[in-house]
Amino acid sequence: MPGPMQIATYPDDPPPRWNYPVLALGNFDGLHRGHMKIIDRVRQRAGERGGTPAAMIFDPHPPRVLRPDKAPALLMTGEQRIEALRRSGMQGLAVVRFTRELSLWDPETFVRTVLVDWLHVSEVWVGANFLFGHNRAGTFTVLRSLGSRYGFRAEKIDPVRYKDFVVSSTRVRRLISEGRVDEAAALLGHHYFVDGTIVRGAGRGRRLGVPTANLVTTNDLVPPAGVYATLATVDGIVLPAVTNIGLRPTFGDVPGPVIETHVLDTERDLYDRTVRLLFVQRLRDERQFADADALRAQIDADIRSARRLFGSISL
Repeated sequence: MPGPMQIATYPDDPPPRWNYPVLALGNFDGLHRGHMKIIDRVRQRAGERGGTPAAMIFDPHPPRVLRPDKAPALLMTGEQRIEALRRSGMQGLAVVRFTRELSLWDPETFVRTVLVDWLHVSEVWVGANFLFGHNRAGTFTVLRSLGSRYGFRAEKIDPVRYKDFVVSSTRVRRLISEGRVDEAAALLGHHYFVDGTIVRGAGRGRRLGVPTANLVTTNDLVPPAGVYATLATVDGIVLPAVTNIGLRPTFGDVPGPVIETHVLDTERDLYDRTVRLLFVQRLRDERQFADADALRAQIDADIRSARRLFGSISL
């Protein structure tokens, strides 16, 4: 596992004294294949120069401050993003507290105040579409000319393409919101996941002979109603599972989507445990059944489908 990552927050913390900081600058929601191309280059450059590979992110996500009604549901919680950046080998993380006031800074004020005076960057690497500063006036050309003025190198990484389109957080969000979790995984480079705690449900699954664990999550983005082949990670152990997301139309007793997971082949008690649920593939739409027997027969069929899938991908 990578070593500890030092986190510094602007403007609360004193300048972190990182040696020759090589900075990946972006939002990094989801840490998809395009983000990893930037991260890998930053690690490589820092290694060559004996520097510190670091990332800079904005918190909260800028759209939440500037246009909260239109802000997208994020692929990761703040904690998940920090964990993913640490696992990617970043030794430093600069978190810029994003405010309406900061959004009014022109690109030069941001570069001089945060990148130069506070962070003392040596190199800054961005994705092709990264824009910053008031009215998003800070293009890569602006960043590069400010770099030559203030004495740091600015470089950009071309987008990563998958099949015939560019990998982006926006595209991944759309795929997940359409239930296309297997395609989302191809762009992310990992399965989409949500973290949560298992709580007791109404116990209907147990009465059907298929005990389910109800997951309460803080993640923004939950795939749409339906049945999914999933992997449940508990205490570092990965367990194959079938997950139903839905409003339980038969019972109509819940205000929001319920995430019910049946873990295959385990007797372990999951209540009050923390679980990471990875979405592998959508199996079918949610639908109503005439009675419990019909529902039970369908659940058995779902479990068989999931087992075939897990057999083919060999966990």
